[in-house]
Amino acid sequence: MTMTHKALWAAAASMLAPIVAAHPATAQDRPAIGVELDSDENRRGLSWSGGRVSPSADIFATRGALEASGRIVALRESDRHGGAGLVGDLTLGASTLVGPVTLRGRVTGHLFGGAGFDADYIELGSAASYTLGPVQLNAGADYAPSQDAIGGDNLYLHAGAQAGVPGTPWTVLAGVGHSTGQTDNAARAARLRPGGDYSDWRIGVEHVAGPVTLGLDYVGTDVSERAASAFPLADARHSGDRLVGRVRFSF
Repeated sequence: MTMTHKALWAAAASMLAPIVAAHPATAQDRPAIGVELDSDENRRGLSWSGGRVSPSADIFATRGALEASGRIVALRESDRHGGAGLVGDLTLGASTLVGPVTLRGRVTGHLFGGAGFDADYIELGSAASYTLGPVQLNAGADYAPSQDAIGGDNLYLHAGAQAGVPGTPWTVLAGVGHSTGQTDNAARAARLRPGGDYSDWRIGVEHVAGPVTLGLDYVGTDVSERAASAFPLADARHSGDRLVGRVRFSF
């Protein structure tokens, strides 16, 4: 059964409420703001900007256990999202510590501007991370309940690690993920799962110097271009292996 966006936000609020209630309110930290330029807006191994350069801007703020963020990204009239020129990702979440492990829950609304159909959808997410010295391990799941905009539901399972190189400004990163779900409308489901269920991977490096971060990632998927090519929203040309460069300025 397809859930309405109002019902999804209500479900997310009930999920986050116990975490927020467990933490006393504290003064809000100064919001972190960033601007970024990527050679491709790549998510889960799929290009969201048609393989073209994509600028973005974001903001992240916390108050006690509560976290909120917003990000606006240029999609360059992406075929994957029906010709959308941009997407706004609005996230509300909460975090807590359980021993040495940080747990997070969140709800994210993806709002598309300029799409040729109602492309907006909502995801619920959870993640756990553990830090030991310069190494951080993480794992999580993001679930988009059944919605018309994505032709069914979608579950993304992921795990990753990153490690700072001692005595240097360099960090190495790696991650893997798998997307699956139930398909009600194959043409719409191809947005997030072109050609059906698939796996993705990422290996990258980052260099941080003050407010500037430079990054280079190798990303790829096992998406079959032949299977994906049957659906325009799959944008089959932009689901293969590629290098993605990025520069970010934080203030």
